[in-house]
Order: sequence, then structure tokens, then C-alpha cells
Amino acid sequence: MKLISAQRKLRWTYPAVISTISLLAVSIVSANDDQPGEGITVTPIFPSIAEEHFRGEIARIGLSELGYEVEQARETDYPTMMMALSYRDADFTVHLWDNLHANFYERAGGDDTMMKVGNIMENVIQGYLIDIKTALEHDITSLEDLKNPEIAALFDTNGDGKADLTGCNPGWGCEMTIDHHLEAYDLEDTVTQNRGSYFALMADTMTRYEQGEPILYYTWVPQWVSAELVPGEDVMWLEVPRTDLPDGSNDANTMHEGKNIGFAVDNVKAVMNKEFAEENPPARTFLSLLNITTDDESAQNLLMQNGENSSDDIRRHAQQWVENHREQFDMWINQARNAE
Repeated sequence: MKLISAQRKLRWTYPAVISTISLLAVSIVSANDDQPGEGITVTPIFPSIAEEHFRGEIARIGLSELGYEVEQARETDYPTMMMALSYRDADFTVHLWDNLHANFYERAGGDDTMMKVGNIMENVIQGYLIDIKTALEHDITSLEDLKNPEIAALFDTNGDGKADLTGCNPGWGCEMTIDHHLEAYDLEDTVTQNRGSYFALMADTMTRYEQGEPILYYTWVPQWVSAELVPGEDVMWLEVPRTDLPDGSNDANTMHEGKNIGFAVDNVKAVMNKEFAEENPPARTFLSLLNITTDDESAQNLLMQNGENSSDDIRRHAQQWVENHREQFDMWINQARNAE
């Protein structure tokens, strides 16, 4: 009787064990499918300007949901960022202006070492603006009007007789384009690009505007400046006499609202180290799908300008954006999980 009981026990236990093992295997496979990046560390790289970290934090959240261990982002200037991606000192960024930074990308290795995988933001613009009051009083519509020393002197802030144009941080793509424009449009004798910490320079520019003084500055969209100095209300875009870009791509679209603003209407790209991209289809697919609007980033930048500007604040803003776009975000995540 004991032998029969033991045999029956064995006969029932064996299938149960097999069934349990099978269920565990299915569970493991399911977990791996759900977290295809599990066990893989990812290094993001961002520009040092905090106002551009919002979109990067959204990307970090998505990759984390795919199971990747996403490190805190390294921060540097744009040329070094491309070099870091090329040499795999970093794995991805979501901060390449496709036209503006083309030279940085190509010099760092281009498509041989990196991969552009998607448009994070589309139709981003940049250009030159002045206050509407001065524009109307002196009939200023074009950057070329500043060739007139009397017009240029209106924007002189240091007494040298030349217009002071609030420009860019050293090493930025816009710094080089502005310098190129001043030479190409014969403005070097009448206009000086003031370069340095952009937002510190813009704080001084806004103070002058509040005091009723003429202002001349460069800016880009998206970011908060155009929420404070509203084009069409407080300030206006200046035209340029013709498209003339540093890389010679003068067939680029530089038109905005019927004006030639001198800079190519651009797309912000996600860029990955090529080897990392080929090894990680889920990460590549997610970054190729991720897309936010310029309005969303401008609104977030305005929150930063109003005091919500810590790293924790930016991360919280990104998490709120994900939750507000959860349905779309989940579609991107699911497509990434199924990537091969």
C-alpha cells in the first residue's frame, strides 16, 4: 500500500513540477519582454544649459520604463557632446539641431560613428529681434538697416558707437552663425555680438526693455524668452537681406511668417552612438518615436524662469508631461518593447 501511494504521489507531483517550471519560464520571458533593457546601463549626454534638460528627462523616463539603468546625464557643450557620442563616452542625446549643429556632427564622425534616429521637436526657429517701439520710430525691418551707423548707435550700450547684439554662449552653433552673418552682411563695423552666459545677457536686455531703451538680441524657440518678450506684441523679428549660412546650405528654408529670418527652420534630433543603437533596438525605437512640441518646452521653460528651476523640478515637470501624455507614451513604449 505504501508503494502504491508513493507511486501515485510521484505520478501527480512530476506533472505539477513541470507545470510550475513552465509557468516560471513564461513569467521570466514575459518579464524580459516587458523590460528588454534590463541589465544594460545607458549614459545620456545633455548640453549644460538647464533649459534644455526637460526633453532629456522625458527620454530618461522612457528608457527606464524599458528596463534600462539610465545614469544621470553628463553635461557639456555641443561639439564635445558629439565627440562623446562618437567615441561612446555617452550613448545618446536628444539635443542635436539638425542644421545648426551639422558641422559639429560631421566633424565628430557623422553617420560612421553615430545615428540620427528621430525628430524630438520639429520646426524650431531662431533669429534676431528688436523692440517694436524702436522699429516703428525708425522704420527698422531688416538686420541690414544696422549698416547705418545712426541706426546702429540706437542699440549701443557701452558707448563705442556700435550696436550691441545680445548673442550666444561661446562654442554654440548660433555664436558662429551670428559671426558669419555680421561678416556676410557687412555689419562688422557697426554691430558687435555680445557673447557669454546667454540668460544672464538676456536678463540685462530685459532690464533695458523695461526701462524703455532699445534692445537688439538673438533668440530661439522653444524657450521662455519669447513668453516674456512676445513677438508681434513687444518685439519683432528682423529680416536678413538673403540666406547666407556658414556651411553654404543656402537653399535651406529660412522663412518664418513671411520673413527671411536668416536661420534654417530646424528639427531637433535624437542621436545615438551607432554601436549602441545597433545593439539596442528597443532604445533606438523609443527615441525614434519620442516627440514633444515647442509649446510644451516653452511652457516648461517659463516655469523654470518663475523659480521652478532645480534638477528635481525639471524631473518633476518631465514626469508630469509623461502622465499627461500617458496614452501616447505607452504606445511608444510598447512599440519599443516589440522592436527587433
